[in-house]
Amino acid sequence: MNISKIDLNLLIYLDVLLREKNVTRAASQLNITQPAMSNGLKRLRTLFNDPILVRTSDGMVPTERARALSPVIRKILLELEEALQGEEDFNQENSQRVFRIMASDYAASTLIPKLLKRINKIAPNVTMDIMTPSDVNFHDVEAGKIDMAINRFDELPQSFHQKTVWRDGFSCLLSADNEVVTKFNLNSYLASKHVWVSKTGFGVGVGMDPKDVQKLGWVDEALARLGKKRDIKVFTRNYHVAMQLAFEDGLIATLPSKAALLHKDDPNFTILKPPFDIPDIELKMIWSPLLHHDASHIWFRQLVMEAAADC
Repeated sequence: MNISKIDLNLLIYLDVLLREKNVTRAASQLNITQPAMSNGLKRLRTLFNDPILVRTSDGMVPTERARALSPVIRKILLELEEALQGEEDFNQENSQRVFRIMASDYAASTLIPKLLKRINKIAPNVTMDIMTPSDVNFHDVEAGKIDMAINRFDELPQSFHQKTVWRDGFSCLLSADNEVVTKFNLNSYLASKHVWVSKTGFGVGVGMDPKDVQKLGWVDEALARLGKKRDIKVFTRNYHVAMQLAFEDGLIATLPSKAALLHKDDPNFTILKPPFDIPDIELKMIWSPLLHHDASHIWFRQLVMEAAADC
């Protein structure tokens, strides 16, 4: 194969086709017509002497050859885009840059207010667009459509850059008039009703099964190691909902400490140390290699870390 005769646009077509697995959606992604994308797929099949995508009862499915090509093509395109990015200084005083951030409810509640305070002081025209984990996916971050994702992640693609924002322990948040406050120990903890709250990674949350301890997370895994189990009355992915339920319904919310401490000056709440050991969690920020050397992004990453130090 003579590389000088290859239309490099076909590699872009291939990358998007293998991600979308749909000609119409791939065309929309690249802002071209559906016939143009169909013609591109036809040329790709000729170039690689392979069907690339095969129609099945489950939709269009990549061939073995296409699956092998996918990470190679993605790597080539990422490196090419990174190399072609211009290097410019970032003028924070005059910039009207919009930073699009996927932040979990936990990160949005604890970190973002401190970050916004710093931005308002030194970059008054910079704007943040905060998105939830269900708004975006890994491909959005990889393609640079999202500047940064801030959350706890179980697994990450190797191509992403990442940095630990902080490590956080756990605290129990209770209504100040909850009767267990005066005698808070493991037995009274287990005898109480609880609200479960968590959201890691990306995507829309799925229903929880109280019996599936491995999917319940850090708190319940720590209890399982003691041969214990708590009585979960409510499952939620929203920390503010969990805190409100702890106040109104007498539940115990076992939360990352930085979230619980948002109510440290509120006389309606009591914050207590959990009566058992729970491993710390790690909040991370991740971003695309396409943005790694961008001057504005470097500035923003530094600002995030400065804001985290104030939390």
